[in-house]
Amino acid sequence: MADTLKTRVGRVIAGGMHALIDRIEDQAPEAMMEQSLREADAVVAEVRHELGVVSANRHLTQQQHARLNAQHETLLGQIEQALAQGREDLARAAVARQLDIEAQIPVLETTLAEQARQETELQGYVAALLAKKREMEEALEAFRKSRAAAASATASGGVAGSQAEQRIGAVTGAFDRIYQRQTGLLGTDRQATLQQTARLKELDDLVRENKIAERMAQIKAGKA
Repeated sequence: MADTLKTRVGRVIAGGMHALIDRIEDQAPEAMMEQSLREADAVVAEVRHELGVVSANRHLTQQQHARLNAQHETLLGQIEQALAQGREDLARAAVARQLDIEAQIPVLETTLAEQARQETELQGYVAALLAKKREMEEALEAFRKSRAAAASATASGGVAGSQAEQRIGAVTGAFDRIYQRQTGLLGTDRQATLQQTARLKELDDLVRENKIAERMAQIKAGKA
């Protein structure tokens, strides 16, 4: 994964917008948090795209590795047949090809190992980003509920000045917390369609539920 994308992933996970909080505190914080979620979605889409590329390349490398191994075995039988018929020239050509294959196979195996490492790393990034996004969505929902409660109380006139001040403090605190956990990522034009986004979220939820079920099964098996 390119360092620039890795840096963006790190910013989503670790946060780092503290310097901007004071500047945007009075400038539609809900809209800013929604923008942060959109930017997180963009990074998830980019990481998923790169994961797809790495997975496809690993599949092609595996096919090449298998093909060369099969060819090496075939050549072994052909060498024996050539020697049995006194065709040492053909046997030498086959041996030469075997040596070429033997030189390529270790390189392919190293490439496969690196691609597998990258695939695992990218899968981890996607999982971490989705977990972070869930945190951000929860914080945004808490912010909206807090704002709605404050607006309702103000409209009904049932909140004293000190209570209203406490609610405003809670709203500001929720806003600060989410921005401590989100990033200053630049926007990207590479957005998935709404239908694709919905399906990807459904898939993420399914995978998450399966993981929860597997963990529960392990816990129950351990207590049995």
